[in-house]
Order: sequence, then C-alpha cells, then structure tokens
Amino acid sequence: MAPIIQSLLDTDLYKFTMLQVVLHKFPQTHSVYHFRCRNLEDTVYPLTDILDDLNEQLDHLCQLKFGEDELIYLRSLRFIKSDFVDYLELFQLKRRFIKAGIDSEGRLDIWVEGPMVQAMMFEIFVLAIVNELYFKRMNSADVQAEGERRLAAKVALLQQYEAVQNPNDPPFLVSDFGTRRRYSYIWQKHVIEEFNRAAPNIFRGTSNVLIAKDLNLTPIGTMAHEFLQAFQALDVRLRNFQKAALETWVQEYRGDLGIALTDVVGMDAFLRDFDLYFAKLFDGLRHDSGDPFVWGDKAYAHYKKLKIDTRSKMLTFSDGLNLEKAWALHNYFKDRFQVSFGIGTNLTNDMGQTPLNIVLKLVECNGQSVAKISDSPGKTMTDNDTFLAYLRQVFDIQEEQA
Repeated sequence: MAPIIQSLLDTDLYKFTMLQVVLHKFPQTHSVYHFRCRNLEDTVYPLTDILDDLNEQLDHLCQLKFGEDELIYLRSLRFIKSDFVDYLELFQLKRRFIKAGIDSEGRLDIWVEGPMVQAMMFEIFVLAIVNELYFKRMNSADVQAEGERRLAAKVALLQQYEAVQNPNDPPFLVSDFGTRRRYSYIWQKHVIEEFNRAAPNIFRGTSNVLIAKDLNLTPIGTMAHEFLQAFQALDVRLRNFQKAALETWVQEYRGDLGIALTDVVGMDAFLRDFDLYFAKLFDGLRHDSGDPFVWGDKAYAHYKKLKIDTRSKMLTFSDGLNLEKAWALHNYFKDRFQVSFGIGTNLTNDMGQTPLNIVLKLVECNGQSVAKISDSPGKTMTDNDTFLAYLRQVFDIQEEQA
C-alpha cells in the first residue's frame, strides 16, 4: 500500500510552533497520548478492521525525514528559529514510541509514549491515516460526485458572502483547519485550491504546512490544548498552569502567534487568569468548545472590564463550524472584534458519509495525569477521574460543565 503521509510537513502548523517551545523550554518532558473515537456507534465497520494497514502506514511514517526544500521553507517563517530547524534536520519519528492494537473491549487502541519532543508529532499524522484508511474502503464514484456537489455549494456560498460583504466592515476570514479529520490528502488539497480560487479575499490560508508551502498560502496556527495541559505536570502550582503556559509562549514568540486557546479548563477559569498583562500581550483568543456566542460575549465583557478596545483584538472560532455558522458569528461580532474562522471537518470531509470523531490526546506528562475540562459535554478527556475531580476543585468548575 502506498504511504498516506509522504512528507513530515503534512501536518498542522501548531505542531511545529508548540514543538519549538517544548524543545527550548522543557525538552526532557515525558508524555503519553491515547486515541479515542467519540462516535463508535456511527461507524460503518469496526475500526479494528484497518489495524494491519495502520501498522504498515506507521512503519512508513517512521521512515520519513525532512527534505532540504522543506527545511528552507520552515526557515522562511519569521517565528521559526534556526536552531529548531537544525533539530528538525535530524528529526525522525521512532516506531518504538507508538503502538496500535485492540483493547480489552475490542476497540482500536493507539498509544504513544515517549519524550514529548517525539510523541507530540504523531497526533495529526495518525488521525489523518486512520481517516483515510477508514474512508478508502467506502470510496466510490458516487461518493466523489456527492463531495463535488457539496463543495460547489460551499464555493457558491462563499462567493455570495464576498459579494454582500460591506467593505467598511472587518473582513470575513475563513481558513482550513481540517487535516486531522480529512477524507484524504488529495481531497483536502482540492478543497483548498477551490476555495482559494473562488474567494481569495475571504480564504486566508490553511493549517496544513505542506499544502501552504505547495500552494503559496499562509500557514495558520498557534497552540493546542496539549501545550497548556503539559504545564499541569511541570514545575508550577496547578492553579498557575495557564499563566505559566501563556508566559512561556510570550517569552518564546515575543509578539508573534498571539492567539490564546481558552478552553483547557473552560472559559470562565481561563478569563480569571487572563489578566491585563496577557490581554494586552496576546492578539486575541480561540474558541474550541461551548456556545460560541456566549463565549464571545464573555470575551467582550472581559476586555471592556480591562478597558481594552476590542476592535483591536481577534476572535478565532474553530469548533464544529460550517460556512453558515461562521457567517452568522461574523455578523454578530464584526462591530466589536476582528473575527476569523477555522473550519475543519465540514471542509475536508463533507462527502455525504458520517465523519469519524477521533482524537489522540495527551493524558499524562512526567508520570502525572493531565486533563482538559471542555466547555462542551463529551470533549473532556483524561484517564484519571481522581485528578479530574481535583482539577475541577482547584478551578472551581462544576461537574455538569464536563
């Protein structure tokens, strides 16, 4: 079988931006990541059926190295440092750090365990491989035709929004965030090409670094949950982990990549830590769970309390979006904020089939559990309920929020 991942750039930008901080600030950290499918009941056939092919693909993945042209491209990004690219020149994923099998309940089981500077890079590759293997068995001319029909409808809608947009308003900005949930690499690239051709003033880029490089687009991304979660197990008080993570990010990037993720322990707990110092230093906030309208109103109230002009700040929405929802959010917030939208599954895996809802999440650092308490039910993930209860207590989070 041909390798699904053919370049180590075929991943999201925030993997590189987070890895650079990990390498510079806490390179010795040990980590454990665990796979989960959140909608097993919706699968057409058991994910365990792809296990042999998955292991073959992991073998291929762990043979890849960065090419010279890829390293030159990474060096061209202002926020990527030369010593980090020197590290990537030597980089190769190690097969011994990842295991794929079947758990005691007969489900597909994937564990990554090893130094974080290695383990964290598996996530996007593994999820993209699982998706492509799963949907490849159901691919047909009819599926492709339905995908094209849905894509054409999205392109028409995008052009409609572009036509009615008031030039005096902040721009409606859409990016592709769909690598981890994509139908295939070829389909993702096709969708991005179509969006960029149809509405270049709206479509601002992609989180996928390889496609950004090949199509001369802007790579988009800053941080993910795992970055902040890691600080729950580093040498800081648990109550201060968010502040420590944000401070470390500021020290590394000094004004670049200034969009902070807010829902590792929920928006309310985040805002208690996001004081005037951070509110001035960061360009804006990213929404990834909970009601986006309520979340944005909370952000607005917080900035106003700090006497910060919200029109100078960016809200980036990235949770379960489609174009219609993004447009509604844009119109609701455009007079108060700059707004942008990262659309994932609905862009790269809208083929008329039920997408997989799969994750590969950080569950342990340095031998200690870490957790995310999402603003959306069902997104909370940990392998230690005792630690989860303690985290709720420390941040005064009621259980029904989980």
